[in-house]
Order: sequence, then structure tokens, then C-alpha cells
Amino acid sequence: MPINNENFESFIPIKHSELLSLISSCKSSTSLIDPIPAKFFKEIAPQISNTLLNVLNSSLKLGYVPKPFKMAAIRPVLKKPNLEPSVLGNYRPISNLPFISKIMEKVVVRQLSSFLQKNNTNELYQSGFRSNHSTETALVKVMKALLMASDRGCISLLVLLDLTAAFDTVDHNILLDRLEGVVGITGTALSWFRSYLTDRYQYAHVNNESSKATKVTYGVPQGSVLGPLLFTLYMLPLGNIIRNHGVGFHCYADDTQLYISVNPDDTSLLSRLEDCLLDIRCWMAKKFLMLNTEKTEVLVIGPKAARNTLHHLSISGLPTQPNTVVRNLGLLVDSDLCFDAHIKSITRTAFYHLRNIAKLRKMLSLCDAEKLIHAFVTSRLDYCNALLSGCPFGSLHKLQLVQNAAARVLTNTKKFDHITPVLSSIQLSLGLTIKYCY
Repeated sequence: MPINNENFESFIPIKHSELLSLISSCKSSTSLIDPIPAKFFKEIAPQISNTLLNVLNSSLKLGYVPKPFKMAAIRPVLKKPNLEPSVLGNYRPISNLPFISKIMEKVVVRQLSSFLQKNNTNELYQSGFRSNHSTETALVKVMKALLMASDRGCISLLVLLDLTAAFDTVDHNILLDRLEGVVGITGTALSWFRSYLTDRYQYAHVNNESSKATKVTYGVPQGSVLGPLLFTLYMLPLGNIIRNHGVGFHCYADDTQLYISVNPDDTSLLSRLEDCLLDIRCWMAKKFLMLNTEKTEVLVIGPKAARNTLHHLSISGLPTQPNTVVRNLGLLVDSDLCFDAHIKSITRTAFYHLRNIAKLRKMLSLCDAEKLIHAFVTSRLDYCNALLSGCPFGSLHKLQLVQNAAARVLTNTKKFDHITPVLSSIQLSLGLTIKYCY
């Protein structure tokens, strides 16, 4: 675990130009707590910027977060659309915070992230909420390691760990100790974080009805700007626990991928994975985190003949029957790493949305139709397409057909007209940076 020689004692006061830049970069989403709409707030920001600048800089200088900034309206959102709405455990509590508090958190995140990067404090294999990192970069790193192991004739075990309500169980005292002892935050900066975490209140708002406000004694707010970064710092020791067992891993926020590759003739190394899972479970129990064994998924990867040796697992804490396909950070991964299930899912969903857009196309302007196709079709084609570069021609051709259909819907091109000139003419406007079929 890295320990910094340099301390982060105080925040740097922000300037007028930086404040206006932060306000303009914020989304115009209004919280129930905001006295005025965020869009209107952004319009009048130049007139009230001096007062707002004094409030924010005073908070940073004194190490104190005003109480109105620590009230959250909780909006329950289903984790997945197909989950049962009557089960409370299927909801994710999203915190809607005041617009001004989001600006203040952006200031803190910017300075804290700069300090973490300068002192190399971030977990190397944590891709969540870091610049130049994404779910795609995390998946590329893991899939590359698994493909190389498969090329060597090895079989690999991919384990996807799931935490129950991870953000909501963060212990504030442990987090503050981590910030001071590991990250190196002291002085008024540490006082600010202590003030940020204490005396927080929240209430639920559902169907235009609000509950009573209750005090928050654990957790960091989901939906906040600062919460995710604090959570990754809370999880810093996990990386070294896994390294000590020689198990490969990569994290994205609270999603952790474990993987280990072994020779089919010698599976004794799998005991490392079992010991690693035991240590992870013990560490999480001490830190008030709970590993959800029911949602932990396992995938055996490698040559088909070699995979049969691990058909029935006997590793404590893991399902005895491995999955054939798992969803990993939005990507459907199969045992052959051919991504057929992922491509099939993309094409099925994309054609469904294209049929609906086609019904409305005559009523839409070109600009509005383009936005819909971006939102529902090309965004799915583009997601993690770096992982599809080695897929067979037949699989990629299915994605090419989706792209062709999207171009026809957008330009009202007939079914039997040549599509290549149409694709060339709209490629820049659609942002289709990849043509799957060459």
C-alpha cells in the first residue's frame, strides 16, 4: 500500500475564471433541493459569481462544508429494467444534491485527483473515475491477458465479484483514517473531508411524495461528484491483498475482476484463487463491505477440450457450475472469447430501436433523427468495439448490417439502393469511426 511522503494540507483557492468554467461544464440537472432551476442558475452565474466564489473559497479555507450542501434527495432507480419493481433490493439510491454543492465537489475532485496522480497513490488496476481510463480500457487489459493465456494452451478462470450496496456501507472513520494515513491528507483539507462526511441528511422522494429527512452515518452519496473517488480510496488496500496471492485483477469502482491462468494438466494453482477469495472476504467483513456470493459469476476460458477439466469447480466461495456467458461491465463474454453473444445482443437491440425510429422518421428532422440513432444505435456499436477487431468476418458482418440499416433510416434510402455512397456521405455526421466489414 503506497504511503505518500508529501501531504495534502490545504486546498488552493479557485479563481473567478475557473469558477465560471466549472459552472458551464456542469449538467443542467436540477435537484429538488435547488431553489431555482440549474439552467437559470447558469444563466445568472456571471452576476452572482463573486458571492459564490467567496462561499466556496471560504469553505475550502476553513475546512467546513455548509449544512445545506449536505442534504440529498434520494431518487430510487431500478438497477436493471427487467428487475421486479416491488423488491426494494432491486433499486439503486441515487442522491440528488444541490447544484452549488456539485460545483464545490468538482473543485475538490480536481485538486485531489491532481495530488493523487502526482504522488502515484491511485491503484494501478483501478479504472473507475480516472481520466484516460474507462470500462473499455479495463476490459481490453483483462481480455488481452486471457487471450494470450488461451494462445499458450492454458485455461483461465474469470471471477466477477459483486458487492452488496458498496457505496452505502463505507465507514466514515475508516475512510478518514485512510485519507490521513495512506493518502496523506492533513490540516484543513482533512477537516473539510471530515465536515463533508458528518451531519449529512437525506430523504426519499417517490411519486411526488417525500419522506422525513434522516441522518446518514455510513456511506458516500451515489450520484455525487466526490463520492466515487472517495470510494476508490476506501478500497485501496484490496489491490495489495490480491497481489499477495499472485492473482490477476482489474477493478472498475466496486466491480472487481479476478483471473488466473493454469496449465490443464496442473490445476493446483487454483488454490491461490481460493485463498485470495478467503482473504478478500475477511478484509471486506472488517471494513463493513459485503461480498454478494449469489451474484458472483465464474467463467472458464480457453480451448474447449481443456475447459472440460474445470467443468465442476470445487473452490470455496464460488458457484460449482461455471457460466457459459457472463456480463462484464456491459460486455457479454463467452468461454471462447468470440463475443458472439455480445454481437447478437447488440444487433437484436439495435434493430428493435431502428424499427421504432423508422416509424417516426417522417415526423423527425434530420438533426433529431440523428440524435436518436446516436443514442440508441451507434452508441451500442461503438461501445468496446476495440475488443471486436479479431472476430470472424461473419460476426462483424452482422454489425455492418446494423450500420447499413441505420444509414437507410436516417437518409430515407430505399432497401435495394446501394448503401456504400450513403455511408461515405454521412460518416462524419454520424460519427461512425469504424466500418466493421472490409
